[in-house]
Parts: sequence; structure tokens; C-alpha cells
Amino acid sequence: MRARLLLASATMLFVELALIRWTGANIVHLSYFSNFILLGSFLGIGLGFLLPAGRGQWLTRWAPIPLAVLVVLVREFPVQVRQSSGEVIYFTAVKTTGLPQWVTLPVLFGLTALIMMAIGKMTADQFRQLPSLEAYRFDLLGSLTGSVSFALLSWLRAPSVVWGVIAALAMLVLGGRRNTVRYTIPLAVMVAVLALESVANGISWSPYYKIEVKRSTSKARDYNIAANGVPHQSIAPLKALTKPGSPYEQPYRETPRNSHRRVLVIGAGNGNDVALALAHGARSVDAVEIDPRLQEIGASLHPARPYDNPRVHVHINDGRAFLEQTDARYDLVVLALPDSLTLVSGASNLRLESYLFTRQAFEAAHRHLAPGGAFAMYNYYRQNWLIDRFGGTLTSVFGHAPCITHYGNSRAAVLVAGTTPAAQSCGATWKASGPVPKAASDDHPFPYLLHRTIPTLYLGVLGAILLVTLASVRLTGVRLRRTVRYADMFLLGTAFMLLETKNVIGFALYFGTTWLVNAMVFAGVLLAVLCAVEVRRRITKLNQLALQLLLFASLAVSWLIPAHLVLGLPFAGRLAAAIALAFAPIFCANLIFSDRLAAASDPTSAFGANLLGSLVGGTLEYLALVTGYQALLLVVAVLYAGACVLMRFTRPDAGERAEPEPVSVATAPRT
Repeated sequence: MRARLLLASATMLFVELALIRWTGANIVHLSYFSNFILLGSFLGIGLGFLLPAGRGQWLTRWAPIPLAVLVVLVREFPVQVRQSSGEVIYFTAVKTTGLPQWVTLPVLFGLTALIMMAIGKMTADQFRQLPSLEAYRFDLLGSLTGSVSFALLSWLRAPSVVWGVIAALAMLVLGGRRNTVRYTIPLAVMVAVLALESVANGISWSPYYKIEVKRSTSKARDYNIAANGVPHQSIAPLKALTKPGSPYEQPYRETPRNSHRRVLVIGAGNGNDVALALAHGARSVDAVEIDPRLQEIGASLHPARPYDNPRVHVHINDGRAFLEQTDARYDLVVLALPDSLTLVSGASNLRLESYLFTRQAFEAAHRHLAPGGAFAMYNYYRQNWLIDRFGGTLTSVFGHAPCITHYGNSRAAVLVAGTTPAAQSCGATWKASGPVPKAASDDHPFPYLLHRTIPTLYLGVLGAILLVTLASVRLTGVRLRRTVRYADMFLLGTAFMLLETKNVIGFALYFGTTWLVNAMVFAGVLLAVLCAVEVRRRITKLNQLALQLLLFASLAVSWLIPAHLVLGLPFAGRLAAAIALAFAPIFCANLIFSDRLAAASDPTSAFGANLLGSLVGGTLEYLALVTGYQALLLVVAVLYAGACVLMRFTRPDAGERAEPEPVSVATAPRT
């Protein structure tokens, strides 16, 4: 019994994470909707738990069917960027293949919800057969197992077929002997499709992307590299890198008095910029690349063999984290085409490179320049206002306007800023083409967003998700009018989802946006919830007022301590501060939640209200596009205050429960 619950919970989290990663690797639209698959998974699991014990058995009988259908549809109709030239492109401004958004996104959301609803139903059936807190405990342990297992596979860079085989075996065990034949056929189809993808020529997986390497048809390139279906990088020989008009060469042309003895390349990738630094006589090159697979491809395929040179020191790390951790000073710092094409953990609007383009990041680069040194950045910016944003930020940080060189029919630009005007030699100096947008900041790290607003497309999609949620919860038999008495549970769910998002963002800033940091954060959330459950199992009567005061005190401390103070601490102190700031509110919030749920006379309605609140919290995360992330703490505090006020007017009915009703870990850590 306990083992089956452990397996069901682990499968639930494993499949959720696999869906987020795999669909994002094949459907480029998901780069715009950071938590789209997460919300679909969350809705499905919640509905699976809301179904009464005797209903919905058809879901468990046919559980693998929607999973196989989703995999087949995504492989048959992938949404990828259509490449029209051999140039590296900024993917948000080009045409895509596949079905349109209005078809792809609803189908993906519906199938994801159906898949997770079936697995959630399996988990709920096992959950109900154990005492509530004991079941909840094993649910958390299973979810932690699923999360850690997927993180381990990411570290091993296992292909998608491995994920499929593990999920298939787990579902066969959960389905039991009665469903062996019924499960085997669709699961075999799913594994076969993933196997074909995994053995395709040139396909490999990194902790971040599905990577495809192809020989180039252009004489100026040797290989083209696509990441998640988007043209991402190209490997070029030195003669192509140094030709007139090459963006790679421009930082050296515009700093003729610079010795270029020590060079830092952030976004080293396949090694083009590293090879050029060596060609210009660099005695030491620090090559920082977040993706180990991209660096390995460059080490094996680049014709100049830059990574074999003993003068090159490779750092597999987040670029901003490296800047915060190193004490070295450089003659030249190059921000080399850092366009990640992906989002942090699938649960926030933060892209892997977002913290490289904030004012604070430029200030960090400036601090690491030697006297007479220079900073250079280039990319296919596409929009003049984006160039103006970066040009204006560099002007503010360095005290003078940087050099600017357009290339590729003005679709891209190189910006070079010396520590002094004499440290740069400009053919042209940056001048604003119009009103200069405000610089991105560590609190509002959205360099590709012109105005502080939520795009209309997001509002429409998120509104549709909320409507689907309301209808789905009602169809499971939960009367929405009966959930009004659990408005406090609604607010608890909303607040916790926002709090979890804030913690993910905080750790990304303090330690980098690497897959390991993200895995540690989610494991930490589960451990904090597990600790709260263990305390609740041992202390049956909790002082709610004391817990609420501790919660608001921990939120106040998080609000009052600025991020730059934590960033200034040595690693051990930064880690201790980040853990305390992130997990103290989570621990207090989950103690309050578990105690409140124990007093609910109608746990199903209470859970339905909490589910709706959690989904609303997932949509409110987009408020950060307007307010910045620090302000989310104020929203969290207001929501918790409202929940606490409503709790004081809640009167438990007769026959109240002494223990919480079963709750899935997929929702509990966000309650």
C-alpha cells in the first residue's frame, strides 16, 4: 500500500516534469507561456483528487491513451522556427512551422490535464487507504523521489526515450494485471515514437535543450546547431570569423590600444569567440558556458580546436553567477550572443540569460575590467528600442556612450564600451533613435519587454485557463457556491503559488539559472513542506496566531533585505541567507494550511477552493511583468492577511476531522 502510493506520487511528479521539458523542446510557443504545461498538470492532478472514490474509474483504465496521443501529435506537428538563411536568428521575430497557436495550445493544455488527471486519480485511490497524515507523508516522499530522479536524468543527459521507458514501466505497475494489455499498446507507441526521436541523426540532450547538429550548406559555416527546434549557433572557421564586417572581430577592432591579454567570454558555446580571442594573442581566456553539451560539441567539432588550448579555462556555469563569484579582472569581457531560447524551470517568466542584461550585471562586468579594459556585447536585437535600452544602460554605467556597429542589414549590432573614452575607438557612437527605455534590473529582469505591461496575448490565454478551471472543477461535482465558505483556502493557494515563484527567482539570482540550482530549489520546497507535515503529525494543536505572526515576520524580513546585500556575501553566507529567506515562509505557510484543512467539515470543497486559488496564483505570477518580483511579496502578504482574517470567521462544523484530507503534493507545495 505505502509502496504503491510512493510509486504513484513519484510517477506523477516525474511525468509532470517530463511533459514540461519535452513539450517545450518541440513546441516553440511554450517559450512565451512559462507555466502553461505546469498549470495544465496542476489542474489535472487536482481534478483527479476531487473525483469521488467510486467515480472516474475509466480514467485509470485508459490512462496511457492521452499520453500516447500527446506524444504522437507533438512529433507529427512540432512547432519550430523556419530557418531562411544560415545566420543565427533571434527566434521571437521569425516564422514557425506546425499548427497555429490557437490550435496547438488548447490541445496541449487539454491533453496535459487529462494525462495528469488519470495519474492523480491513481494516486488519490492509494491515498484514501491510509490515514491522512501518513498518506500525505508518503505522497511527499514519492514526489521528492520523482523530482530528484528527473534531475538526475537531466544531469546524465538521458534522451527522451529513457524518460518514456521509466514512465511506461511505472504506469504498467500502477495499472495492475487487469490493465496490462490495455496499457501496453499505447505505452509501446509512446516509447517507439520517443525512440525514433532519440536515435535521429545529430540529436542529443543537454540539461536545457534538445540539440540537433547538422553540417552546414554554407561555405562560411561548418556546422549549424539548433536548440529546441530553433537555429541557435553555428561553428565557423577562423577565416569566416575574421572577415570584414564580422561581429566576432568588431570588439578587437574598436579597442586597438587594448592588449587583450586576459579575456572573459560569457556564452562561449561552441567556441567561436574563444578561438578568436586566442587568435588575437590572449594569454588567458575564461570561457563561461551554461550548457555542458554545447561546450562539448565545440570541443569535438570546432576546426580551430579552441578548447584544447591550455590557455583556455572552461567554466560550466551561469554567466552572472560567475561574475559574482570571481575576483579576476579582464582586458576584455565579451557577452557573446547569449540568447537561451528557454525559460528557467518552466515555472517563471525568467529566461536563462535574463540576469545578464540588467543594469546590475553591466555594473558587475565593469567592476571586473582592468584599467583600459573594455566590455562588448552583440546579438540579433531586431528592435531599435532594444539596442537603445542596452546602449543607454552602458552609457549610464560607463559614463560615456559606447561604440556601435550594425551588421546583417541592421538586424544586429555590436556595442563596445571601454572603461574610458580613450579605451575605445569608434567608427560610430551610439545615439538614441528615440525615447530610451528604462534599463532592466535584477528586480524586473525582462530586457525584451518594452513597457511594464502584460501582453494582450498572455491575458487572453490566462483568462481562458481560468474559465476552463472553473468549468472543470464544477464538472467533478464540487459546487462552487459551497466553496465560498473556504475563501480563506482559496487565498492560501493563491499566495503560496506566488511565494514559490519568488523563491525560484531569488535562487536564480543568487546562484545562477543552472538546472542544478532549480532542482535544488524544488527539492527544498518539498522538504520544507515535509518538515511542516512532520511537525503537524506530532503537534495536534497549533497556535494559529503565533504561526501567522511568524509567517508575516518572515515575509517582512524577505522584503526588507535587498538582493545586493545577499549577493555581496561569500558563498556559504549567501546560501544560508537564501535558505532562511526562502524556506521560513514556506514552512510557516504549510503549517497554517495543514491545520486549517484539518478543521474543514467538507474537505473536498476546501480542496477545490484551494485548487482554484493555486491556479490563480500561477496566473498572477505575470504581475511581475508590471511590478517586478520584489513587489510580489507585498501581494503575497496581502493574500495571506486576507486568508487569516477570513479564518477568524470560520466555524468548524460538528464532526470536524482531526487530520487533513488527502492532498496531492503537486498542489500542497503550492498551497
